[in-house]
Amino acid sequence: MFGIKTAALPATLPRLLGLALLSAVAWSASGHALDAEQKRSRALLENLCGRCHAVGKTGQSPNPLAPPFRAFGEKLYDTDMVQRLQDGLTTIHPDMPTFRFSRYEAAAAVNYLRSIQRSR
Repeated sequence: MFGIKTAALPATLPRLLGLALLSAVAWSASGHALDAEQKRSRALLENLCGRCHAVGKTGQSPNPLAPPFRAFGEKLYDTDMVQRLQDGLTTIHPDMPTFRFSRYEAAAAVNYLRSIQRSR
């Protein structure tokens, strides 16, 4: 049946299961890797914000008063976050400049930031 001899089936089955497991692990791991858009967004955020904030999944913020981006959590699920980045994100912190993003940059930045949030 299907060109597989029944005597070879017991030896072939563990190999097929192992291959399937390896494929699943590789696929799962690739789901956690940054895609090209997220890499561009990370580079943009590092350029604009990295002087004060930790932009990645690890590391300390250069400015101890600036929270790491991976700790933003619920703020990023505000339905207006993309619009706020487009309009010019301002804060009550006098040292933080106002940044304006294009619609594409804002959506991509929020997508990246959501991808690095630490688990609860």
